[in-house]
Amino acid sequence: MDLHTALRTAESAGRLDPAAARVAEIVAGAVGEGRAAGLLRGSWLGHPVHPLLVTVPIGAWSASLVLRSLGQPEAARSLIGLGLAATVPTVVTGWAEFPALGTEARRVALIHAAANATATTLFLKAYRARTDRAATTWSLLGLTAMGVGGALGGHLSYALGAGVFRYQRGARR
Repeated sequence: MDLHTALRTAESAGRLDPAAARVAEIVAGAVGEGRAAGLLRGSWLGHPVHPLLVTVPIGAWSASLVLRSLGQPEAARSLIGLGLAATVPTVVTGWAEFPALGTEARRVALIHAAANATATTLFLKAYRARTDRAATTWSLLGLTAMGVGGALGGHLSYALGAGVFRYQRGARR
């Protein structure tokens, strides 16, 4: 099975529909449609904010492995911490987009969120690790989970058009 087929398989995970509907309901109730919702969804920018924010954890966590391989474990740990801190607004803005997604995109988004939650947990373990070897192991596992989550996020945007063409001149359509 090629990567495209694997990503498309997530779209057909109909057993996620009840959970996706409930999550969409909860998020829609929490975020609403007011000014805060527009801020979180990026209407002020003309497109979703979430894809911009994901670059911080991805970059920090990827660079942490480079620094660790160069013998800079404290700098690597600092970057892991930066990635963990940046995860909070990244997650919030991603969930703010969830209620507007179609059925298939919601399925993919739930799996995307699960993969990224796994990555975050693994990088938290790397941050708390007592040895450089353990931190490296947790980081490599986290990078793998992050790659899966990123592939699914890319599929959401590029194959399913999540967040595309919903904004015009800063106003939500």
